[in-house]
Amino acid sequence: MTEHISRKELKHDKVRETFEHGAEAVLSHTRLASIALLVLILAAATYLGWKFYTDRQTGQAQIALDEAMKIFSAPIASAGQPALPGEVTYPDAAKRAEAAQPKLAAVASQYPHTNPGKLARYYSALCLMDLDKLNQASEELKKLDAGSDKELSALAKYQTALIAERNGNKDEAIKTLQALSTAGSVLVPKPMVLLELAGIYSQSDPKQATTLYEQLKKDYPNTPVADEADRGLEMLAPNS
Repeated sequence: MTEHISRKELKHDKVRETFEHGAEAVLSHTRLASIALLVLILAAATYLGWKFYTDRQTGQAQIALDEAMKIFSAPIASAGQPALPGEVTYPDAAKRAEAAQPKLAAVASQYPHTNPGKLARYYSALCLMDLDKLNQASEELKKLDAGSDKELSALAKYQTALIAERNGNKDEAIKTLQALSTAGSVLVPKPMVLLELAGIYSQSDPKQATTLYEQLKKDYPNTPVADEADRGLEMLAPNS
């Protein structure tokens, strides 16, 4: 009888042990599920908070950029043509750039990681170029070129090539433009790059310039590109 009872009790203990382990497993899974849910909630809250912040920053940056661009895009006063009521004009491009550049630089500095902030940096560089502050312009363009935005990088490279040309570094300008001509940029299209490249070659290698102009006429017939190529060929004609 004692042996029988011991076996019965042993069986009962095994059932209880199995139940207890099962309960522990359920509780363990419940804890894991709770932790996972908490992590998801925190991640969602973090994302929403980040998105709210970035959207707000972008909105504020756009407002500031729009204000600065009013100066950047203001008309140049023409002799004999008075400004319209309420219209702000500037006597020349340099004076306009002098007024716009600090505003654009402030937007770029305050909102560097937003798209409006990056555009402000680009236009600030253009103003610096208008003011013949080419070294400062180059530094601003380098920051854009190093970014992840392909189109802004292409714009920065194009302006960098123009700076190199103005500084007399024609080989550097040619190298940069040749690379851009195959980059497939939307904002810096191939015909625009090739026209600039042909313009540089027209001073040092008229034969190469002629080849580019003829190719542009062939590839883009009956377009402003072809018209510009014709003008380039006409300017080369006396030197041919």
